Amino acid sequence: MTSLVSHDQAVDRQFGPRAAAYLSSAVHAQGADLDQLAGLAREHPGARVLDLGCGGGHVSFQVAPCVAQVVAYDLSQPMLDVVAAEAARRGLDNLATRRGKAERLPFADGEFDLVLCRYSTHHWQDPGQALREARRVLKPGGIAAFADVVSPGEPLLDTWLQMLEVLRDNSHVRNYAVAEWLRLLAEAGFVLRSCTPRRITLEFGSWVERMRTPAALVAALRHMLAIAPESVHRHYAIAQDGSFSSDTATLVVQRD
Repeated sequence: MTSLVSHDQAVDRQFGPRAAAYLSSAVHAQGADLDQLAGLAREHPGARVLDLGCGGGHVSFQVAPCVAQVVAYDLSQPMLDVVAAEAARRGLDNLATRRGKAERLPFADGEFDLVLCRYSTHHWQDPGQALREARRVLKPGGIAAFADVVSPGEPLLDTWLQMLEVLRDNSHVRNYAVAEWLRLLAEAGFVLRSCTPRRITLEFGSWVERMRTPAALVAALRHMLAIAPESVHRHYAIAQDGSFSSDTATLVVQRD
């Protein structure tokens, strides 16, 4: 009988062995959203920054040369070990790592000037609590930015997106629609500054290889992509090899 694991254990089990793959992932190491987050950091050269759900550390590496200090924060210790080693290799001595989950931040009230979060929110079990925590650790007037894949909002398209994501990665919780994001952010006490929509293309082979998705689930993903309804096929621009495009958004908010 398969032993049951908590969601936190599932996240750690999924990402710990794959830390190096996320460090080298081209999808994560570049992009207009990453440039936007780095631009925010350049506007605050004396800032203390929290990279919330740092993953392979690409936000931290981009912003560390621009600010006073960065704390790369993640649930996966192997991921943090990879980030710390790469920071040392790059000579980023103002970059520290800290382990924990988004819903329980081990930091004092008002400790950060900026909270930046990229491709992590879809793993949160309680997004409202995580956003309240992000607001708590920000100074009054501080800025937060959240960038991730978002649901198109339309029920059929949403169902297919969540299905594909969880078949690939069983630690996936949900990609929220922009309307859901706006509600969650407002309820957490943030004031919206901007929302920038984008699209990202995911090459199927590297997308499943990065997560080491089991062969049976890779086959299931290929089958589901092949039989997708016309509207799903069109919206996600599904290619013959299974590659597809998803909607993303970068939401920049401020603590009042």
